[in-house]
Amino acid sequence: MLKKILSSTIIKLVLAVIAGILLGFVVGEGFMNVVVTLKYILGQLIFFMVPLIILAFISSSIAKMKGNASRMLGWALGLAYLSSVGAAFMAMFLGYWLIPLLTISPATEGLKELDIPPVMSVMTALVVAIMVGLATVWTKSQIFETILDNFQKMVLLLINRILIPILPFFIAANFCALSYEGSITRQLPVFLNVMGIVLTAHFIWLFFLYLSAGVFSGKNPWQVVRYYGPAYLTAVGTMSSAATLPVALKSAKKSPVLKGEVVDFAVPLFANIHLCGSILTEVFFVMTVSLILYGALPAMSTMVLFIVLLGVFAI
Repeated sequence: MLKKILSSTIIKLVLAVIAGILLGFVVGEGFMNVVVTLKYILGQLIFFMVPLIILAFISSSIAKMKGNASRMLGWALGLAYLSSVGAAFMAMFLGYWLIPLLTISPATEGLKELDIPPVMSVMTALVVAIMVGLATVWTKSQIFETILDNFQKMVLLLINRILIPILPFFIAANFCALSYEGSITRQLPVFLNVMGIVLTAHFIWLFFLYLSAGVFSGKNPWQVVRYYGPAYLTAVGTMSSAATLPVALKSAKKSPVLKGEVVDFAVPLFANIHLCGSILTEVFFVMTVSLILYGALPAMSTMVLFIVLLGVFAI
């Protein structure tokens, strides 16, 4: 039983967070140099794989959907924009209500070490995947469809054998660095206040999205949500949809109510165009920074224009 519990992805991620925080309290500078280097290299490896995941899964999935591909892509773009803008407006109203009650001190940090550049950028991979998938559908090329399907299987093996195993170490290194720098303890009250508001808003918006999807599809949304704990924890721990992508794919494939070909198309695509969580957070913090720097929140007309454009830029 213990072995089965410890083999769970979400348990591994939770243990990685705890281990990282505890190590940060006791280790010295020499060890932290190793942790910071490891953190950066693991992050570079994860981001190196992301364009390959996008290219493999989206292009192959479009090819498999054949005549439905163009319609699915159009719906995806429209839904991503509406959801992102809706989340942003919710953040704006929360900001006008709650930000004046908070006291927040900003902090910045930076790091540059060994680079492992991806074979292409995320946006290039996304465009190439869509173009190759549509071209395969329109030319009805069975040979190329088979090649894309095999490429997807190869990348899936890389996800399961490389990315998933290194994620706990990446998250542990992140929290170890935060703990060592004192960010966890020194800024804990502020961190809890701000993140509590943002995460609560995330859950509210997720509840609305899953409820809407359940009503529209006639399926029980819990049959999707119940498998998504590891993906959400990875997202919170890394603050990166790219790092979360392999875990999200693995989690979504466990759901009995989601079609495999739709998962392979939708998860990599929406990971790059449906950034409602990021936009919600960004709107809240943009308003916070405005209050810190200028002593006032932005005018509502300014925020509305900002949100409408931000939804476009995110996609």
